[in-house]
Amino acid sequence: MSTTISEKNVINKPNKQNVSSKSNSALLYKIDDRPPLSVAILLGFQNIIAAFGGIVAVPLVVAGALGLSVQDTAFLVSAAIFVAGIATFIQAKGIWKIGARIPCIMGTDFTFVAPSIAVASAAGLPGMFGATILGSFIEMIISRFLKPLMRFFPPVVTGTVVTLIGLTLLPVSMDWAAGGFGAADYGSITNVAVSLVVMTIIILLNRYAKGILSSASILVGIVVGYIISYPLGMLDFTAVKEASWIALPSIFKYGIDFNPVNVIPFIAAYLVTSIETVGCLMAIGEASEVELSSEQLSAGLLADGIGSFIAGFFGAGANTSFSQNVGLIPLTRVASRFVIIVAGVILMLLGLFPKFSTLIAIMPNPVLGGAGIVMFGVVAASGIKTLGRVKGNNRNLLIIAVSLALGLGTTMRPDFLANLPGILKSLFSSGISTGTIVALLLNIILKEEK
Repeated sequence: MSTTISEKNVINKPNKQNVSSKSNSALLYKIDDRPPLSVAILLGFQNIIAAFGGIVAVPLVVAGALGLSVQDTAFLVSAAIFVAGIATFIQAKGIWKIGARIPCIMGTDFTFVAPSIAVASAAGLPGMFGATILGSFIEMIISRFLKPLMRFFPPVVTGTVVTLIGLTLLPVSMDWAAGGFGAADYGSITNVAVSLVVMTIIILLNRYAKGILSSASILVGIVVGYIISYPLGMLDFTAVKEASWIALPSIFKYGIDFNPVNVIPFIAAYLVTSIETVGCLMAIGEASEVELSSEQLSAGLLADGIGSFIAGFFGAGANTSFSQNVGLIPLTRVASRFVIIVAGVILMLLGLFPKFSTLIAIMPNPVLGGAGIVMFGVVAASGIKTLGRVKGNNRNLLIIAVSLALGLGTTMRPDFLANLPGILKSLFSSGISTGTIVALLLNIILKEEK
């Protein structure tokens, strides 16, 4: 462990989390440790870069499908970044009984793309944002009933869910490494070489470097990726030049329409993200060597709902926890929530200065792919580590096998669900939600062996 670390540096007072007291902890910064601000800013940027593509992709896809102008698209992207910062700050810092107080990045989610486009096409942007606000109460209500449900999440279920989070994200990182799904140069030698260089740098720094250089291995790898991408012609700074310097947030810029009918397409999306959020929070707790209480999970899910509620006011999509960042914790050995609080503040600032956020947004896919392969692989490995502590009896093997099979199966072959009724199709559209639901049901149906 680095000699520069002081476990006395905490965020005010330690919260009432059951933090692991194992002396052989691999973490450099535990959940309540407070690194120096300069270090926290650097590590915060690292978390932002890992999640940034997902945050900006959703408003870009929705705006493109609706045929919005460049100005409107830029506003939606800035709003998404700004609100992601607010939601991240709330989740990590905790305000009253809102927020799990763990290192969790928040942002817009692809689960809401289809319902957003459907509602906006029929009722315009006011209808979409109104449905986002009204639908957020679904998560808030579910969060109040989460405690009695936690007995249905033993290690065999949580380990399966965490493993699925990593495994279902790996194809995404492979697409990034190849140049991006549908790209003309998909799988080119240049793209693959850049991604492998980034991945190799991250592995070597993480394994052999010391102190901050090891903890910031993802950031260093991505910066090197940026540098080598420029002479290869993979960077286009046109979007940065065209982006405005300042974009102030605006409440109800497009108006608001609170028609309850518009909420219907959002119901399944909010149910799916509720399930995925619980799994994501548990994965973060496992990686942070913290046993989350049911109250913390409820507060975390409530923060999800509050984040989406706020998003509708500022013109952003619904927010949820980002599983992309789970792998950063065991990889960088940094579980400090202070780092994520700083990241939330940085995201809010980036939302106000589009030029800087655009500079991150133009990151070549192969650069992010090289980092993603390592991060998502670590998430899967963390889930497998949890499953390694589960008794290998027939019941548990069946739960793990069937849940992983259906979760990965629907990820790789989504047409398998093509003929399901609308709401069921939405519920099982994600491999994570499919595997989680199956694991929960089998855990209830299959009796424990004596």
